[in-house]
Amino acid sequence: MHDDRALTEARLRRVLDERIRPALYPESVPLQVAAWAAPGEPVPVAEGLAAPRTPVAVGDAWGAPWGTTWFTVRGEVPRAWAGRTVEAVLDLGFDERMPGFQCEALVHLPDGTPVKALNPRNQWVRVGAPVRGGERVEWHLEAASNPVILDVHPFVPTPLGDRETAGSAPQYRLARMDLAVFDTGVWELIQDLDVLGELMAELAVDSPRRWELLRAVGRALDAVDLQDVNATAAAARAELRGVLSAPAGASAHRISAVGHAHIDSAWLWPLRETVRKVARTASSMTALLADEPEFVFAMSQAQQYAWLKEHRPEVYAKVKKAVAEGRFVPAGGMWVESDTNMPGSEAMARQFVHGKRFFLEEFGIENEEAWLPDTFGFAAGLPQIIRAAGSKWLLTQKISWSQVNAFPHHTFRWEGIDGTRIFTHFPPVDTYNCQLAGSEIAHAARNFKDKGAARHSLAPTGWGDGGGGTTREMIAKARRLRDLDGSATVEWEKPADFFAKAEAEYPRAPVWVGELYLELHRGTLTSQAGTKRGNRRSEHLLREAELWSATAAVLAQHPYPYAALDRLWKTVLLHQFHDILPGSSIAWVHREAVQTYAAVAAELEDIIAAAVAAAAGRGTTALVVNSAPHARGGVAAGAVAVPSPREGAEVAAVPRGGGGFILTNEALRVEIDGRGLVVSAYDRVAGRETVAPGGAANLLQIHPDFPAMWDAWDVDAYYRNVVTDLTEADEVALGEVSGEAATVRVTRTFGGSRVVQSLTLARGQRRLDLDTEVDWHETEKFLKVAFPLDLHAERYAAETQFGHLYRPTHTNTSWEAAKFEACAHRFVHLEEPGWGVALVNDAIYGHDVTRTVREDGDRGTTTTVRLSLLRAPRFPDPETDQGRHRFRYALVPGAAVGDAVREGHRLNLPERRITGAAAVAPLVTVDNDAVVVTAVKLADDTSGDVVVRLHEAHGGRATATLTTAFEPAGATVTDLLERPVEDGPALDRQGHTVRMRLRPFQIVTVRLSRVRGR
Repeated sequence: MHDDRALTEARLRRVLDERIRPALYPESVPLQVAAWAAPGEPVPVAEGLAAPRTPVAVGDAWGAPWGTTWFTVRGEVPRAWAGRTVEAVLDLGFDERMPGFQCEALVHLPDGTPVKALNPRNQWVRVGAPVRGGERVEWHLEAASNPVILDVHPFVPTPLGDRETAGSAPQYRLARMDLAVFDTGVWELIQDLDVLGELMAELAVDSPRRWELLRAVGRALDAVDLQDVNATAAAARAELRGVLSAPAGASAHRISAVGHAHIDSAWLWPLRETVRKVARTASSMTALLADEPEFVFAMSQAQQYAWLKEHRPEVYAKVKKAVAEGRFVPAGGMWVESDTNMPGSEAMARQFVHGKRFFLEEFGIENEEAWLPDTFGFAAGLPQIIRAAGSKWLLTQKISWSQVNAFPHHTFRWEGIDGTRIFTHFPPVDTYNCQLAGSEIAHAARNFKDKGAARHSLAPTGWGDGGGGTTREMIAKARRLRDLDGSATVEWEKPADFFAKAEAEYPRAPVWVGELYLELHRGTLTSQAGTKRGNRRSEHLLREAELWSATAAVLAQHPYPYAALDRLWKTVLLHQFHDILPGSSIAWVHREAVQTYAAVAAELEDIIAAAVAAAAGRGTTALVVNSAPHARGGVAAGAVAVPSPREGAEVAAVPRGGGGFILTNEALRVEIDGRGLVVSAYDRVAGRETVAPGGAANLLQIHPDFPAMWDAWDVDAYYRNVVTDLTEADEVALGEVSGEAATVRVTRTFGGSRVVQSLTLARGQRRLDLDTEVDWHETEKFLKVAFPLDLHAERYAAETQFGHLYRPTHTNTSWEAAKFEACAHRFVHLEEPGWGVALVNDAIYGHDVTRTVREDGDRGTTTTVRLSLLRAPRFPDPETDQGRHRFRYALVPGAAVGDAVREGHRLNLPERRITGAAAVAPLVTVDNDAVVVTAVKLADDTSGDVVVRLHEAHGGRATATLTTAFEPAGATVTDLLERPVEDGPALDRQGHTVRMRLRPFQIVTVRLSRVRGR
């Protein structure tokens, strides 16, 4: 019996590949082909259609990297083919192993109407079923010669990732350009045998069902005449009819297939190419929906719909029609499938605001699910944001990539930092490019960790990244797997229908508390520092632009820049996509990102300057602008005022014995030794040393950094095995010194790089500011800066959206050990009861925290915090981070968590100094420092109402009074989309004040209505 089984399986593979598949197109004739290569960037369709063509032939090379070639193919259907099904077979030189990562094309009719895409697994264009014979056919193919960056041997540095370095050598050769007869019977036989062969391979060797399938497949193969497959396909199919009609068992796992094409908004191609990938995919999927009545296709990312609307309105019209029919489903309700670790509080909120609003306005659809299959882990503040946006479900997939610990659930409730819980599904099929292969279906059923309590899972089905989406072969498999003995059942469903069904059957789903940490891709917290700095700066400039524009609009009738702010927010949100902000895209993407951020910053600076000038008036009085959410230097939050003299003793700077300098103010005494390292940071108020005995803070350390895979993405734990402390200084000198501040300047060189640091202690400040400029020219190295602290702390706080989370400093379990590199926003904070230390930063996300026990007399504990500054991976950008960078961070001894919150905002929102006519009172103030205002803006509906978003930031209960510079006509708690909600805190409004109580980390959005014209 064993020999029968093995022989039959081997026979099936050979007969399918060598006889049956080749019989799919039994007759063919060549098409005439001509081509025109666009000289630069892609041209409009009309220009491509009209351009002159030159005849080309199969076998000819074409396509410089990132080029566009317009092919015209013409031919005539032979009259002898009348009554038969005919297709064009158009192979541009595809490599079928890599759909989505090579050349692609969009097929157009002569009038420019898009038909469908061409991809490695989708090389056909239907002519007729049946044809009359004699039809003349003509198509125009807009073909993109995108180079292969991620080859079968990946991670090799390549210049192909930027048009400026990619060269002009042709990338492809035309392989086939034919009209061909399509044999429907053979095609159906292929699908029958694929499904049964794949299912048979997954069943137990001693399973009766396996042997039943084996015998049926053997009979079918016996029925095939290998010299005349087309004439005998029907007979072979007849032998399979019985086993294909046997129904699934009552206990079978149930899979909801969702048509899907995960399209990275940029990755191994630039943004402009994603616009075309979306158009190609949407064209193919709307065509497939028209042919297949059971099929449902879901596409996320409102940005991608917006691109269609702007650039390919004819494709967008087809999408809108399919959406209205309920077949093409906008999913996720976010502007893009963003990273969720690094975006700030407001940015994460605005991903949902702009995404959901687009779907509501364009389609009348309210998404209740967040759709993030490929994001690299999930911040602990996300559940509350999802709920505040009016959604309640989350789908993800990437957690299955974790290297160490298998996540214990596939369906669960995820609890965030404020206690909000979101029903979450993590598909056991372990891919978001499911092909409905038997191995995938069987894996989903076996792998599902919630068996016995639940039986439903979801399978995102289709090739992504321009690989074509769902194929007709996948739909054929789903049809056969709908109710098939031995297999899980498969049914096309919308995401919302799946979630409603899954939640109803699993009301007591287990709870997971805290972040969903991906034990992989930790290097994305550091790679491409320029992109990360651009993001952080843009987020804070947007805050300022909204705050001052709202202030000027209400107090000075200055026009509010609704359109500009909307556009700028969407630009920043786009660049938070999970392969842009994490630094894992090609050089072209990051080169453009840095340029875009510079343009965004320039425009926002103009908006801020105009609004502040309108509010303060023209004049010569020296004024300070405080955009931070806490008072500073006598200037209230969100106010413009005459600066007050700084309080406290003047700063002193004196030489230190043995080299270096000592800086002192009334709060701190800082010793910087002859190496330029901080060997003491003494808290004079608490009488407490910050730096661990024998330790040195602000210590730059460099490690070799060559991960096993995924260069820009990964930092592997073994990088820590080798470290070089950068203790040699070229110069340690006293810089600018006055009673207001004193600075020590340190210069170091190492390898091919140079670092210049300014260590500054200012009057009245309880922090040491460190400004680090790096001219970085290392390869495959990791640069960190270490702060060994004299603290015993079993956990530390790291800022995340709308609050902070705690992580352990120990590695008791494999879960804790796996978090050897983690994310924080503006601060990390450590404390013993009554005394703590914060490290704040203005553009750093990656860090690590470790504990060691000193072997000195008191056996004290050293807790070391290291900020991750730079990496130098070579794939996919071989020049990652080469050049100049600036980092600003500060050590804050004696800090409570509230101090960390405040100093983090101050560092990221520095004072502005202007001249004007008069001070400007804050538009809104809050009387409790634990309650942080993250946004002050005018309502998006242009009503003129003022919207204030705030949250409790310390992790405790808080009562706060919001005071306004105008008397609102009403105050309403809303969701993130500024719509009234019933489950927010009660508001007690009296005149200019609104009083409320907040739970720990609770987000509250308050809409303050204004009397029109006032």
